[in-house]
Amino acid sequence: MRNLDFSPLYRHAIGFDRLFNLAESSANKPSNGYPPYNIEQKEEHNYRITMAVAGFSEQELTLTQNENMLIVSGEMKPEETKKNYVYQGIAERNFERKFQLADYVKVTNATLENGLLHVDLVREVPEAVQPKKIAINK
Repeated sequence: MRNLDFSPLYRHAIGFDRLFNLAESSANKPSNGYPPYNIEQKEEHNYRITMAVAGFSEQELTLTQNENMLIVSGEMKPEETKKNYVYQGIAERNFERKFQLADYVKVTNATLENGLLHVDLVREVPEAVQPKKIAINK
């Protein structure tokens, strides 16, 4: 595994410390890849995360947004009868998947359909922080 050192870039990037810290932390943390997911951009400021959560019901899934972090977790209830599998290809294990969201991104909707969890996101930039043109005085 490679370790990335972003320290030389800190000299040339003003105000991007948070971006480099996020890149360093994500590069150093292993991911097991479960459950698989897609991130789709539907429109300029609308996104959708789709996760394959086969076997989970709505009651076993939890979505939490804490500032810029979206946490999706699933906890299966233990079954009363033990199954005797000949082959088990469907993972039936608990999970927690974290997504680092950009500033001003909010979860608008979540649906569970055909074993896929769809989480709709929208980026709403307040008027006060939107780019504005600055006139040059003579």
